[in-house]
Amino acid sequence: MRDTAQTSDIAPLLLGWYDRHARVLPWRVPPGSAARPDPYHVWLSEVMLQQTTVAAVKRYFERFLTRWPDVATLAAAEDAEVMAEWAGLGYYARARNLLRCARAVTAMGGFPETRAELLALPGIGPYTAAAIATIAFDAPETVVDGNVERVMARLFDEHTPLPVAKPILTAHAARLTPEVRPGDYAQAVMDLGATICTPRNPACGICPLHAPCAARAAGTAARLPQKARKAAKPVRFGIAYIGQRADGAWLMERRPDRGLLGGTLGWPGTDWRDTIPDEAPPVPADWQDAGAEVRHTFTHFHLRMSLRVAHLPQSVQGYFIAADQFDPSGLPTLMRKAHALAAHHFTPQ
Repeated sequence: MRDTAQTSDIAPLLLGWYDRHARVLPWRVPPGSAARPDPYHVWLSEVMLQQTTVAAVKRYFERFLTRWPDVATLAAAEDAEVMAEWAGLGYYARARNLLRCARAVTAMGGFPETRAELLALPGIGPYTAAAIATIAFDAPETVVDGNVERVMARLFDEHTPLPVAKPILTAHAARLTPEVRPGDYAQAVMDLGATICTPRNPACGICPLHAPCAARAAGTAARLPQKARKAAKPVRFGIAYIGQRADGAWLMERRPDRGLLGGTLGWPGTDWRDTIPDEAPPVPADWQDAGAEVRHTFTHFHLRMSLRVAHLPQSVQGYFIAADQFDPSGLPTLMRKAHALAAHHFTPQ
């Protein structure tokens, strides 16, 4: 463990580096700007960035701002429109909570400024509350994501494996958070982890914290942070039914709000189970094996989903989307994969 007397130089070193090398991001106000960050932009980006890369989020963020430029317009949006725009970002509970939060914030007249008040909003946890409070309102809160954990583990040469090390690394980060420019400082640590103190091959030679970094001095930086071995993910099986009527309409379903892919549009299908399901199709038809299988990975399991296809009689009852209203880009990734594999079985309308 480094002498805590040495930590007083870290914030000035990092802020000086950030002033010169801050990443240009569409939701960010650059250091030195007279403008304050828009809390709507900060909140929206932080929700999108959960479990998603910066590169992927940029285009979604810009599209959302084009359609819903402020929290009030998002609050007034139709649920289905927001879910369709979110398609491809995954973790669809975030989109449902996004709408709930937007409506709560609009009802209260704007975003609250404190971490405690932000935590009371739908879908905002400790990390997001701290990020909004410090980046948008410059409150001296401690923001800890994967990048920050990595920087702290190396800076203090902490070998306790994650996730056990989380409170230790958070305590280190809290001690370093300055009272002056805490929002810029929080973004600086994240930028350092994203661009210099990277998971593989950290660029220690050009790091602004080269001198005080204990892991660099010990030659252990590349091995940190340590992580506990994860258990192997189980495999689950399911069937999706892709059917089209003679008029070109597609048989679809809206998934329940709760659960994986909640609230999204997709193909009717079975539950996802440990063994291949044996259930009746959603409607009577001459269902054929499409000869293809979608493989998709969720947080806690791998899915192998077989596909069945059918040309449906015009008399079949169900939830159909007309051909001119159907847009596969509005489907979640799993359902888009299924459509791409089965589309050749159907004549374009």
